[in-house]
Amino acid sequence: MTAYVIPTIRVSSRAVLEHWVEAFGIELQVVHGEGDVVEHAQLRLGDGRLMSGTSREEDVGKPPGSAAMYWVLDRDPDVDTVYERAVAAGATSVRAPEDQGYGGRGCTLADRDGNLWSFGSYKPAG
Repeated sequence: MTAYVIPTIRVSSRAVLEHWVEAFGIELQVVHGEGDVVEHAQLRLGDGRLMSGTSREEDVGKPPGSAAMYWVLDRDPDVDTVYERAVAAGATSVRAPEDQGYGGRGCTLADRDGNLWSFGSYKPAG
């Protein structure tokens, strides 16, 4: 059996998705919905995937601004590049790039909804 995880994050508006593209270099592959409403969006960063949409009354789960994720980057310098790009695009720095005691380099930023985005070169075992 082949299986993989695709995180899903609720956002407050289409503008947040556009911020992800500008700040983090995420590719917006598909967006369904009108105006500021996002019925369904598919996004990609390297081999990583993400789905998103604006909140609906019937939703169960976490509201916009309550997600946290970690994206694995290939090289230590990539962490600094993403961090600088994101801050220049209006993301909030939570933790500037730094070498980690367990290996790799990492940083954490918050998007316009308050979701936490960590980028690092540490690759989990397995």
